[in-house]
Amino acid sequence: MNFENECNYNYTKKEIEEIVKSIRLNLYNKGACCGANVIKNKMEEENIIPVPSKRTIGRILLRHGLTHGRTGFY
Repeated sequence: MNFENECNYNYTKKEIEEIVKSIRLNLYNKGACCGANVIKNKMEEENIIPVPSKRTIGRILLRHGLTHGRTGFY
């Protein structure tokens, strides 16, 4: 039985924001790259649906103060 397909769940916008923040903070605390590309890839690996665009992930990080200001680094 393939549970991967059965576990797909369409998250709400608020849940997606919380997932993005959680992944970003987890990566940051591990000292790993934690930009929009990496977060998007991690969400795809974990079969999180829907996966927002890189730009949307960037806006979520910016909105919650999870960027390094004007440097462009996350």
